[in-house]
Amino acid sequence: MKNDLPLSGAIAPGFDAVRDEFVCLFTEEIERGGAVAVYLDGQLVVDLVAGWADRACETTFSTNHIAPVFSCSKAISSLVIASLVEQGTLSYNQKVSDIWPEFAAQGKADITVGQVLSHQAGLVGIEAPWEPEDWFDWDKTCERLAAMKPMWSLGDGSGYHPISWGYLAGEIVLRATNGRSIGTILREDFCQPNDIDFMIGLPDAEHGRVVQTSKPTRIPSGFANANEFQQLAFLKPWSSPGRKGGAAWRRMEIPSANGHGTAKAMAKLISIFAGDGTLGGKQILSDKTRTDAMKQRVCGQDRVLPHELGFGAGLICNSKNRHVYGPGDNTVGHTGFGGSVLFADPDKRLSFGYVTTKQDSELVKDVRAARLTKAVYECL
Repeated sequence: MKNDLPLSGAIAPGFDAVRDEFVCLFTEEIERGGAVAVYLDGQLVVDLVAGWADRACETTFSTNHIAPVFSCSKAISSLVIASLVEQGTLSYNQKVSDIWPEFAAQGKADITVGQVLSHQAGLVGIEAPWEPEDWFDWDKTCERLAAMKPMWSLGDGSGYHPISWGYLAGEIVLRATNGRSIGTILREDFCQPNDIDFMIGLPDAEHGRVVQTSKPTRIPSGFANANEFQQLAFLKPWSSPGRKGGAAWRRMEIPSANGHGTAKAMAKLISIFAGDGTLGGKQILSDKTRTDAMKQRVCGQDRVLPHELGFGAGLICNSKNRHVYGPGDNTVGHTGFGGSVLFADPDKRLSFGYVTTKQDSELVKDVRAARLTKAVYECL
């Protein structure tokens, strides 16, 4: 890595420790290019971008670059779904089969929207015959998921759905809204009116802004002796769509996995959960809907991720005895493959976004995001 670190952006008075910690990640060479942003009580107090946007370390990571944030997309999608609950278009308690009749097959008639969003549906992946390219056929994928038998009984805990979650959530939204997708609602109702640089389903004209990422150099901890759920969710040749990072992957709307944006955009969007439910002065969520979206719906040892976790309606939840994102008992957020993170702490009215180009193998607790988070809270 080059010695002269490109660093731009700004911090509010009192947040110097966040900048210092951010620089340390590069000095220790555990970061190559990234960005971190923090909103506190609606004000942007940290907005830093540093390092390089390419693997050769020749192009400076700038505020114009966007990064793939993988499963952080689930938290953004959960926000879109919460807005539909607020409007009365959806309910977390309604049965999926009421709006998607085919989903009732193989004993799934009583699974609710909230249970699907909290990874309880038992559809962590698709069994053979299936090909990586099949994921790019939305209808085929949803038909296959609707016809599947759950891998465990409803009410018997969670199993993280890395890719299939997006098709389940996305089809629920399409049917409830008569054809408006999660990506469309995000663009038209959230991002465009508020100049927020985040997209699920990336137009071709935006592909040149995407940073280059490098793959992890080791397998995730807890996957050395992968169980059947981990195998299907992550390790089969067809577990995820083909050519991740290619044009087809970026262009497709996959609400679980292929969001692209900036750290600032993620922190701004998730701030709706951290504050009073507003965005750009407009009320998006009432206190009741925010609470319903963020409440823990299942907790315990997950079948896929090697952690004891609590899930809300598309969000990973902190609790009194389990802190994933900072010290707050009521904080919710999500981690994306490679290390990107966003979270909302309603007690401190704080939201956080972090993106990276140097992917790490940890699937939930990235050390870089944890160090930056610690620095943020020490500044409060």
